[in-house]
Amino acid sequence: MSENVLLNLDSEPRFDAIRAADIEPAMTEAMLQANEAIKKLKAQPEVNWNNTAEALTNITERAGRIWGVIAHLNSVADTPELRDAYNSLMPKVSEFFTAISQDIDLYERFKSIKASDEYAHLSAAQQTKLNHDLRDFVLSGAELPAAKQAEFAALQAEGAQLSATFSQNVLDATDAFALYFANGEELAGKENTSSGCSSKADFARDSEISGLTEEALAMFAAAAEAEGKTGYKIGLQMPHYLAVMQYAHNRELRRQLYHAYSTRASELGEAKWDNTANINRILEIATREAHLLGFQNYAELSLATKMADTPQQVLAFLQDLASRARPFAEKDLAEVKAYAHEHLGLDELQPWDVTYASEKLRQAKYAFSQTEVKKYFPADRVLAGLFAQIDKLYGVHFIEKQVPVWHPDVRYFELEQGGAIIGGVYMDLYARAGKRGGAWMNDYRGRRRFTDGHYAGQLQTPIAYLVCNFTPPVAGNTARLSHEEILTLFHETGHGLHHLLTQVDELGVSGINGVEWDAVEMPSQFMENFVWEYDVLAGMSSHQDSGAVLPVELYDKMLAAKNFQTGLFILRQMEFALFDMEIYSQPGCDWQQTLRDVRRKVAVMPQPDFNRFAHSFSHIFAGGYSAGYYSYSWAEVLSADIYAAFEEEADASATGKRFWHEILAVGGSRPAMESFKAFRGREPSIDALLRHCGLDEAV
Repeated sequence: MSENVLLNLDSEPRFDAIRAADIEPAMTEAMLQANEAIKKLKAQPEVNWNNTAEALTNITERAGRIWGVIAHLNSVADTPELRDAYNSLMPKVSEFFTAISQDIDLYERFKSIKASDEYAHLSAAQQTKLNHDLRDFVLSGAELPAAKQAEFAALQAEGAQLSATFSQNVLDATDAFALYFANGEELAGKENTSSGCSSKADFARDSEISGLTEEALAMFAAAAEAEGKTGYKIGLQMPHYLAVMQYAHNRELRRQLYHAYSTRASELGEAKWDNTANINRILEIATREAHLLGFQNYAELSLATKMADTPQQVLAFLQDLASRARPFAEKDLAEVKAYAHEHLGLDELQPWDVTYASEKLRQAKYAFSQTEVKKYFPADRVLAGLFAQIDKLYGVHFIEKQVPVWHPDVRYFELEQGGAIIGGVYMDLYARAGKRGGAWMNDYRGRRRFTDGHYAGQLQTPIAYLVCNFTPPVAGNTARLSHEEILTLFHETGHGLHHLLTQVDELGVSGINGVEWDAVEMPSQFMENFVWEYDVLAGMSSHQDSGAVLPVELYDKMLAAKNFQTGLFILRQMEFALFDMEIYSQPGCDWQQTLRDVRRKVAVMPQPDFNRFAHSFSHIFAGGYSAGYYSYSWAEVLSADIYAAFEEEADASATGKRFWHEILAVGGSRPAMESFKAFRGREPSIDALLRHCGLDEAV
């Protein structure tokens, strides 16, 4: 047995023992062994499910799992050594997987299975997987002439490298920014009259002066201390950025941070991190790939594996939702502008003022602050409440287990039902340097039941990664989550449950595998609804001073404010989604001008000329949502309609079991629309979404 940890991945990998030096030899060996195994597979004269489809799954799963661990570490524990190894291997790995997907001999074997008598005896999941595989061979260029196959493969490799570079540029530009302040006066933009900060009393004083919360100041102080400095360090990681934009009285500080954040990885920052050329080339590659496969544009290629049929259909959906939201957004903006003028002395509201003025308006209008809410939600208790809700819905328990992890903050839980372990999940919740921003779920391995070989009949349980960037605990204090962070946690856990609660035994369509991309957000957005139920919130609350549960009076205020500025939020999502669909459906367009055009048509709050949002829009240039960002909005229609069933039916447990059986359990083994109709008994309706968002009310 090799001593290389990556070549001996078990149920829980030894993450603490993986070294950057292991990466290249492990992946090289895995690809070499896989290619040898594929040669033997193709040499067999007989063609059947076990010696072709099952065998290829065995071959590619091992190499894919090793590369998945490497890619995961690149996202959550980036180091120069790991990044160099990852980047140097990227072209070879892309070439390896593309070659398999274009292999005409493999393609012919899969077609033979489809045409054989055996096909009728395959399970429904196996038939679906086979049909997906045949589709994916075509979409990978298996039917192209050799020269065009080679061109397609080269484009795939280059595109993968560009996406990685795009993401790394955003991370580097984010981590490189820092502002340092000695005390509250400097934070407030006033003359320095004190010596510095070091105690809780200093935080209280500086909070009063600067407007920033004591928790945020403790976070900034810890960041400075980590560098051997006194005072405060403010970066661009989301907990830092939001703390300043929401609470800092210092308008110039807000403007400075806004400028830095909105120009990340652009020509207005460090040239080495400028993503302009990367975006240009990513779009060129996408268009050329689409043309090689016979599509007019990349958007059509993207939709070939989604629920939506055409770009025009998506654009019509987005434009309709934008038109419904616009009157509410205009009202939202007018209200915050009036408040800022009357109470904050801001005669001309700028983008760096909106979050600050909105929080002040929220406090005035609903008589509570986000800081007040956050005091009720210690992270451990929130996790316990999340697990309790999952247990209530599905009868599944979470049991913590000590396993090797990539950072001390990471925790691992096994999912247990009826005395059996049915899955596992790593939770990495807090922001830190070297960790990509945002929140996501990914899988270490999927569920499958082996049908051939040494492991025939054995069940492999699924394991997921759940990653967030919440405000970290500081100085030994308990981390506390905002309501927005709790929503994010439930959202990502919804993705995790989709993967972990599958009952499908065929890897290619179990869990999230094989699910149409514009339906994959539905289980995650569905879970967000429970964060607005009082019993759920009360069960995970404990005030930091008194230990009291969330008061009904405060909950009522939160609920009243639920749709505060929903119009602005939806319109901003429409801006992102329309930009995405437009640039991928118009080959050769000037994408920067397209963004300006979309904003002019959709947005109600003009953005400054220096705003370079697209340069850090990782979802569509590095995150798999190319010509698919609309998925969030479409899936929200589905999820709101599904949650409406829980509102209509008295027995949440019975409805939860039915939701598990009809949607979560079946994964990608049948079309998402069929699963929706099996649960709801009809086609989806937008009515529940409009009601939940308050867009069914008179403006």
